[in-house]
Amino acid sequence: MPIIINLDVVMAQRKISSLELSEAVGITPANLSILKTGKAKAVRFSTLESICRVLNCRPGDILEFKEEN
Repeated sequence: MPIIINLDVVMAQRKISSLELSEAVGITPANLSILKTGKAKAVRFSTLESICRVLNCRPGDILEFKEEN
């Protein structure tokens, strides 16, 4: 998949656990795990906005595009 999810990296930099982030954003820990592992087929802009607000980051810090060869 050409979209790389760097959510775990940003979370580690901010020293926030998955449980803390899921509670702050208002999603289940299971859904956050799906997002972190890149298995999500889509993400709502409202969820992405909440994650960025809690982590004090930009969407580009979490999502990265890499060309497939």
